[in-house]
This record gives sequence, C-alpha cells and structure tokens, in this order.
Amino acid sequence: MASQNIGRVAAWMTGALISFSVSALAIRALGKQLNVFEMLTIRSGTGLIVLVALIVARPDLRSEIAPRYMKFHIARNTTHFVGQYSWALAVTILPFATVFALEFTTPAWVALLAVLVLGERMTRSRLGSVILGFLGGVVIVRPGLASFQPTALLVLFAAFAFAISLIATKQLTNRVSTLNIIFWMNAMQLPMALAYPAYVAATGGRSLFVFRLGADLLIPALALGIVGLTSHYCLTQAFRSGDATVVVPLDFLRIPLIALVGWLFYSEALDIFVFAGASLIICGVSWNLFAESRRSAPAAATEKAQGV
Repeated sequence: MASQNIGRVAAWMTGALISFSVSALAIRALGKQLNVFEMLTIRSGTGLIVLVALIVARPDLRSEIAPRYMKFHIARNTTHFVGQYSWALAVTILPFATVFALEFTTPAWVALLAVLVLGERMTRSRLGSVILGFLGGVVIVRPGLASFQPTALLVLFAAFAFAISLIATKQLTNRVSTLNIIFWMNAMQLPMALAYPAYVAATGGRSLFVFRLGADLLIPALALGIVGLTSHYCLTQAFRSGDATVVVPLDFLRIPLIALVGWLFYSEALDIFVFAGASLIICGVSWNLFAESRRSAPAAATEKAQGV
C-alpha cells in the first residue's frame, strides 16, 4: 500500500475514533433528560436532514437512493436499530470502556452467523475468533462474581444485533452504494425511534423532546446527530483507502481512547479485567483477520496477473 494511502487511512480512522467517542459522551449527557428513543430520533433525524440537503444540492445523487433491495434494508435497519437502542442504553449506565470492549465481540458473532446463514466455511481462525471472543466477554462480564453487572449483557445483545445487521449489509454492499445504505438507514430508523415519543405526547404524557431541549443540551444533541453520519462515513472511507489489516487494528484504539475519555470526564476507573478481556477479543479478531488476508492474497495475485 502506498504511504499516502496509509496516511489517508490514519486520517479517516482518526475521524472515526473521535466520532465514536463524541457519540458516547453526547449520549451520556443527553441521557440525563432524554430517553433512548428520543436520542435515536435526534441521531436519525439530523442525519436525514443532512442527507436530504446534500441530495437537493446534488441532483445527480438522486438515482443512488432509489428504493432497491428493500427486504435487505428492512432486515439491516431493524436489527441495527435494536442494537443501537441496546448500545445507547448501556452507555448511559456502564463505564465507556466496558461498552466498547464488549462491542468488539461483534466480529465473532459475524463469523458464526456467516457459517450458519451464508453457508461460509468455519476455518480454524474463524473458530478461534469465536472462542476468544466468548472468553473475552466472560472475562469482562465476570458472571457469578460480586462485580458482575447484568447490564453488560445488553452490550453482548447489541453486538449480536450488529452482527445480524452486518450480514445484511454484506448483501447490500455488492448491490447498492454507501449513500443508498446510509440514507435508508436514517429514513427507516427515524420513524422507529420517533414512534414511542410521539405516542407518549399524543396520549397526554410528556411533550415532544424538541420542546424540552434546554440550552445545555443543544450542543450534545447537535454533536450526536453529526457524528451519527461522520462515524459511518469515516470508517467507510478508511476501508476504501486501505486494507482491513490496516484499518481494523487502528479501530482497536477505540478501547484505550474511550477508557481515557471516561476517566477524564466521568472519573471512571481503568478496570484491568476490561483490558484483559478486550485483549482476548482483539487477539481473536486479529488472528482471523490476518488468516483471511493470507487466504485471499493468492486469488488477488492471480486476478492481477490475468489483468482482471
């Protein structure tokens, strides 16, 4: 890979890492006055407004958001919404580092589901990633011990939901553009998130959250809406600029970075068990990642030699 590409990967991953950290901080701040449905409404609503404005400014992009393969979109966005809800709820309760570390069990779930759903072969490295991901999750959650937090199971459930969503995303990426996927993600998830707050307001409960946003919440609300787009965009651009073997290890920096953020802003303790469990998960993901890259290298070389 050219050095300039590595520089672009690093730049895009820096944007992604900052976006993920800001998202967690914004959710924690908004969680003091808003419920998770209201926060996800802000995220999807802001994203949809920005995307519609972009499409209005660039009419040539309208063809990219044509409604195609909607069954895949529905499957992806329903499971992704469930995962987002569980993840956001966990962020309001658990230490940041615990949430982010457990979220990295998603690749293990993907490897398992790819075998069960897509009929892919279970290789030694894929099995290893599943086992190490499970062991890492056990170390972090520590079931049966006094330090066990049942809420941590929410993150494992979120990771499982994200894995199902990624399987659907894999089907979509070969058929539609990134803009199409992100547009329909926001367009579908906005009514999902807005349904409950609208029902509460219509039945005489609390007024819609937009009328309860104080000045102190405007910045977190705006930040959450913006990073909902930038996190997806930066991560996608990083993968376009470089190989997964470069991108994924940089993504692991999320864990120490968010641990530092939690320590600085909320005095969260740096839990050695979280880092030990995260290390097991990262070893499993890295093992499978490099094994997959070695398996695909001969095929790529053959295609290049044939001028494919």
